[in-house]
Amino acid sequence: MPDDSITLSPGPKFKTAMLIAIVADALQLAIFPMFVEGAFSPADDLVDIGVAMLLTNLLGWHWEFLPSFLIKLVPGVDLVPFWTIAVASVWRKAKQQANITVTDKPRDQLPPASAR
Repeated sequence: MPDDSITLSPGPKFKTAMLIAIVADALQLAIFPMFVEGAFSPADDLVDIGVAMLLTNLLGWHWEFLPSFLIKLVPGVDLVPFWTIAVASVWRKAKQQANITVTDKPRDQLPPASAR
């Protein structure tokens, strides 16, 4: 039996991961700079560690998370929503992989042209 499963779909896990990424980026871009010391803030670092753990738990390990985590340590570069970009990139790659899996099926396994 061939394994045609898709490892990531835009279902509840992806939506939760995107929400976590957006909230984390919003906190780090808009709220934390108002009352903490920016890139050298322990609160900022704790948010990054927590977000990395949550996203890895929800979506599995992806290389996109490593640069997002490390780049947050560079002062001034933290002004880009890297967590949101990383989750969107993971979803885009999963969607491309799912499309390749579907189109790689032999022609006899596809439904007839009239059913499409």
